Amino acid sequence: MALRERLAAVSGAWRIFEEEAGFSMTPPQARTWSQRGRTPVVRVRGRSRRRISIAAPTCYKPGHRSRLIYRPRRDDGPRDGRKSFSWRDYRDLLIAAHQQLGGLIVLVRDNLNVHKAAGLREFTASREWLTIYYLPPYAPDLNPVEGIWSLLRRGWLSNVAFSTPEHLVQRTRRGLRHIQYRTDLLDGCLAETGQTVRPA
Repeated sequence: MALRERLAAVSGAWRIFEEEAGFSMTPPQARTWSQRGRTPVVRVRGRSRRRISIAAPTCYKPGHRSRLIYRPRRDDGPRDGRKSFSWRDYRDLLIAAHQQLGGLIVLVRDNLNVHKAAGLREFTASREWLTIYYLPPYAPDLNPVEGIWSLLRRGWLSNVAFSTPEHLVQRTRRGLRHIQYRTDLLDGCLAETGQTVRPA
């Protein structure tokens, strides 16, 4: 059965898509306006390998406002053998999502190895409120969170010279907060995948 058909078969549950992305202090470039003959210059203090990772689920349910939940994490040291999110971080994010949404959850995620860690599998198997589906390999076009990352990179993070990791975190949070309150953006990211949330 196709993923869209399986998701449609689950009624009364929040449909959640989850994804993790990394953002570095090297600013993404974007087009901008300037006076003719004056090329805009963004000064950067040097290349930095410091990054932050963000895990974010987008949440959809017929008859409810679409939601975005996110957790940033600085990649400043190994945690459970990983610089980015560990399986415990994903577990805690799922618990927070369940508390905020207060209902059944159908989680759709990619095949990242940490998503299939033994500890996380054990946790999800013991939760009746949680059902998990995995996206096919190399199918980012089916995940609406990819649209969130695109909005963030083309908007709030483009052409910005980050002075410190805190500056990067602050700017990223500001962009995500803006997106959180724009349900039309969240719904648009879902529509880009060819899916919709039909009224109950």
